[in-house]
Amino acid sequence: MRCIDPKLALMAAILLMPLAAQAHDASASPPAEARKLVFADEFNAGALDRGHWNVVGMDFWVNEEQQAYLDSPDTVQFADDIAGADGGALVLRPVYRPGVDTLKSRKADFISGRINSLGKAEFTYGRVEARIKLPDAEGVWPAFWMLGNGQWPDTGEIDIMESVGEPDWIGVALHGPGYSGETPMVNKHFFDGTDATAWHTYAIEWTKDAILFELDGRLIYRATRPMVEFYGKWRFDTPKHLILNFALGGIYPYKTSGIAKPYKGLPRATVDQIKAGTVAMYVDWVRVYEPLSTK
Repeated sequence: MRCIDPKLALMAAILLMPLAAQAHDASASPPAEARKLVFADEFNAGALDRGHWNVVGMDFWVNEEQQAYLDSPDTVQFADDIAGADGGALVLRPVYRPGVDTLKSRKADFISGRINSLGKAEFTYGRVEARIKLPDAEGVWPAFWMLGNGQWPDTGEIDIMESVGEPDWIGVALHGPGYSGETPMVNKHFFDGTDATAWHTYAIEWTKDAILFELDGRLIYRATRPMVEFYGKWRFDTPKHLILNFALGGIYPYKTSGIAKPYKGLPRATVDQIKAGTVAMYVDWVRVYEPLSTK
């Protein structure tokens, strides 16, 4: 083994430290705290701020999901005793409730919660982030995302975080004309040393030519205008509203697991967890900051 003079090694390490710091900083956005906060919900009031949010009802159904959404304290809850939360937290909880669904073509055995900011808080560009804790429950489909205000997918969709209940990974994606559904603009992030059941901050940095997806301040995926326009028109220059929802089963979990019974995409073990009341998505806060300066 070749010997190295300890003094030379120390000097080299000192000289390289600034370069290492620059390399780390290049992958992260400027601190959000240095920018103007344009929207925030800390979920500390113990009730939903209806000035910020709408609650979706039973008439909404997509993707062969196995729940009916219901505006109820059973599905949209608040708690101030969740370990790791900074104060209160929003709780979106699925509940086994056969016979409640009023949509005859669906007849779901479950109810759950979905809120959005359509018409109340909409944004074009900026930093959008939420601190979220997810369950370990195969076949659930909680998500934090943004949607354009027109016909889907023509006005764009940004999936900041979605999960199918497998705790070792989460997904991010963009959808638009020519790249919707089975979109090529997608990435799975696999956790290292932690998992989705811990608290994490999921964020995007949205500019006129790119959307950067971050987890706990670390870049995990970048979609640029040229990448998108290879498939279709860039639809990320118009207002988008926020969505937090907790779906069950449906096409995405089914495509991931192949589970068809007792419900499409939803296994018996998760049904039992839901019946026991141990499945929920916790949201500590949602914050939106002004766009990065272009000067």
